[in-house]
This record gives sequence, structure tokens and C-alpha cells, in this order.
Amino acid sequence: MQIWTGLGNPGPKYSLHRHNVGFMAVDVIAEMHDFGPVQKKFQGWVQEGTIGGEKVLLLKPATFMNESGRSAGEALRFYKLGPEALTVLHDELDLAPFKVKARMGGGLAGHNGLKSIDQHLGPDFRRVRIGIGHPGHKERVNGHVLGNFAKAEMDDLVDMLAAIGSEADWLVKGDNERFMSDVALRQQG
Repeated sequence: MQIWTGLGNPGPKYSLHRHNVGFMAVDVIAEMHDFGPVQKKFQGWVQEGTIGGEKVLLLKPATFMNESGRSAGEALRFYKLGPEALTVLHDELDLAPFKVKARMGGGLAGHNGLKSIDQHLGPDFRRVRIGIGHPGHKERVNGHVLGNFAKAEMDDLVDMLAAIGSEADWLVKGDNERFMSDVALRQQG
């Protein structure tokens, strides 16, 4: 079993924020792979299903971004899983908009959701980094991250989320390279 946690902030006013692209990704995965109904568990919302024959629990913490580790940690402890069973889908300032990178472990890059998960579970979990681009100046980062995607970005956002959902089989198999390659190919098409 694997647990895939999308990072974001709960509530409708945050739904289109760049910071919530992790929530968006797990919603699309759930829809594309016919996951079960949303349930309230582990201080968040979960949906259960299978991808490529493997059981996957999708988790959206309701704890706000900077406490995401509480929710993810509770789910892993309940299923007696280690951090290697966790995949975190999150926004990444240091990647060009709509670029997708996946890897095991890595730095925290000042991301409060990743910091919280690292504090609760350590650094040995997989990250799916979803590029939102950098606004150019440090003082503009907060507004950029907590701002909505622009109307002009919506087609690219939808294409990227669909590519992530379509190529989720590679993630479940642990083939990060093939996942990244096939997501990029779908986005070019």
C-alpha cells in the first residue's frame, strides 16, 4: 500500500491557489482512476483506490500547509508504513511553471508543508514537485504562492494535471524517471 499526500490549504478560498496544486493533483488522480468516495480521516480527507493493481490512499490534510506532517504521520502510523511508502505532491517555486519532477528524498526548499512532514517523518519520502515558477523577487513570493493561477494558465494547468493522472501507473511502480518523461511527452502533445 502507498499513501499519496497532496499538499494545500483547506477551504474554497484557497482552491485555485498555486500553493494548492498538490490538492488539485490528487483530486484529478482520484477522478481518473475511479477512487472511492471522500472520507474524513487522519485529520484530512482520504480516498481509497488502486492504480496499476496497487492499493493507494490519497490524502489531503485538513491541517493547513504548515501542519501537513501531523496528518501524513497519522495515516502512515495507522497502516504501519514507513516514510518510503509516502509520496507528497506539492508546489515548487524553483521549477518552471507546469514542469513536474519526482524523486526520493531531497531538500525542503523553504516549503512549510515539506518542513512539517520532515519534522514528523524524516526526509526519506518521495516528492512530486509541481512547478509554479518564481515571481522573480523574494518579497513577491508570498503573494505568488498564495495567489490564484491566472486565466491564461488554466489550459496548461489542466494539461499538466491530466498528464500526472494519466502517468500515475509509473509512480505506483516507483519508476520516477519514466513518470517524468511521459508526463513531459504528454504536455508537448
